[in-house]
Amino acid sequence: MRIGLIGTGRIGTFHADVLSRHREVGSLVVADIDSTRVAEVADRTGSTAAPSVDEVFTWGVDAVVIASATSSHADLISRAARAGLPAFCEKPIALDLAGTLGALREVESAGTVLQLGFMRRFDAGYASARELVRSGRLGRLHTVRAITSDPAPPPAAYLPLSGGLYRDCLVHDFDILRWVTGREVVEVYATGSDAGPGMFREAGDIDTAAAVLTLDDGTLATATATRCNGAGYDVRMELAGELDQFAVGLDDRTPITSTEPKGPPPCDNPWPGFLERFAPAYEAELDAFLQVVNGELDNPCDGREALHALRIAEACELSRREHRPVALTEIPAG
Repeated sequence: MRIGLIGTGRIGTFHADVLSRHREVGSLVVADIDSTRVAEVADRTGSTAAPSVDEVFTWGVDAVVIASATSSHADLISRAARAGLPAFCEKPIALDLAGTLGALREVESAGTVLQLGFMRRFDAGYASARELVRSGRLGRLHTVRAITSDPAPPPAAYLPLSGGLYRDCLVHDFDILRWVTGREVVEVYATGSDAGPGMFREAGDIDTAAAVLTLDDGTLATATATRCNGAGYDVRMELAGELDQFAVGLDDRTPITSTEPKGPPPCDNPWPGFLERFAPAYEAELDAFLQVVNGELDNPCDGREALHALRIAEACELSRREHRPVALTEIPAG
């Protein structure tokens, strides 16, 4: 099949590498507002560089992969829908509920496919945790702890465009919490700190956050995130039940040192970032998308999933600002 890829930044370049060597992709068209960068990616992957994004929609592609700047996602999703094209898009659809709902209405009106890039759903550890919860091995699940820690802050120019720590970073934890447990969040209480680098205060953002989330069956979850974890990239989930408990993301590259005399040795090769940690998951989600396009698989992460995660992030932001618990019923659902 012929695939159009929009965006050749860090994640877009990774997707170009995956798609260009995928057995189902006969040709790849790449587009970006940076003509030099898109030419370099096209040359290295044997793809065709489009003069602009417009050609992606007119050169007869079978599907579109959107990995461009966040601000362009909703419009590109809508263009793909109007063109009758299946689309894969990196999260988020938009940084606000209105933009998200507008793009979803376009997709639903056109009857096309939109798969969202929540890559943790395709990670082996999280998939195993989901199966363990459903198998009953944990018994009644009572506590979930989710951790996302970046090794270093993003560029200062990125922060005002990111939507903030809850929408940009913790949204992954909110999605995977729903996916692994099969439950919905009904209430949140969140707080955050901007005590780190000054650029966070200047952007009206926070560099560290914590949230307590109550699920619809009474399970309690915590989700924490920071942009300043110098030890390395650390993404984990712990699930505790009445019969047992399990951890996702605990391996020989987890950047944590035990102070116990008989604890594991310190990690000397920590994960440097999300692409390295989740490379197999990124490949698996694109493989799944191509199967969806071929009619071989049901959509594993529909666009509505992004709306659910964004509503939790919105509730956390409201909770942080107003210093109070926020019920999800306070956040519009459509």
